[in-house]
Amino acid sequence: MFELTHEVEFSAAHRLHSPHLTEEQNRALYGPCHRLHGHNYVLEVAVRGPADPTTGMVMDLNVLSRVIQARIFDAVDHRNLEADVPWLEGTITTAENVAAAFWDRLTEALARELPPGGRLHRLRLYESRANFVDYYGPDAT
Repeated sequence: MFELTHEVEFSAAHRLHSPHLTEEQNRALYGPCHRLHGHNYVLEVAVRGPADPTTGMVMDLNVLSRVIQARIFDAVDHRNLEADVPWLEGTITTAENVAAAFWDRLTEALARELPPGGRLHRLRLYESRANFVDYYGPDAT
C-alpha cells in the first residue's frame, strides 16, 4: 500500500463568523480572525492504494494535479471564501470546515481516476506554517 501526496498553494481571504453567535460573542471567540483577513494556504492531497502492476503508480500525479486544480484551486485562489465560492456559502470557514468542503469536492472526481483499491486518504490544510488541520473524511475513525 502506498500513499501519494500532491501539494498546492493558494491565497484566499476569509472571516470567521458564526451566525449562531452575537457580534460580541464572535469577536470574543475568533479575535482578530473575526475581521476579513487572508492566508497563503497550502493544501496537501494524499491518495492511498496499491501500485498498478502495469504503470507502477498509485495514480498519475499529472491527473491528481489536474483534479485539484479544477475542483479546488481555480475556485478558491485569490478569492474571498465566503463571498466568492458558492459551495462555501454559509460555511464558517475554519480550516476544519474548509478541509471537509474540499474533501467533498475531491471525493467523486478522484474515485473516477484511482485504480481499484485506491482512495482519497487525507487532506492537510495549512493556514500558516504553524497551524494546519488533517482530515480523513466523514467515515474515518
